[in-house]
Amino acid sequence: MPEAMSRANGRRSKIRSAVEHVFAKQKDTMKLFIRTIGLGRDKVKIGMANVAYNMLR
Repeated sequence: MPEAMSRANGRRSKIRSAVEHVFAKQKDTMKLFIRTIGLGRDKVKIGMANVAYNMLR
C-alpha cells in the first residue's frame, strides 16, 4: 500500500471506528433490522434506536 494511502486510512480510522461501534451495538444488542415500507417509518425506527442508544450511554 502506498504511503499516502496508508496515512489517509489512518486519519479516517478514528471516525470510522467511532461510527461503526454505534452501528454494531444497535444491530447486535438492540436487534435493529429495518424491514418496513416507506422512508418515514425507517427514519422513525432509526431515530428511536439512536435515542435509546444515547440513553443507554
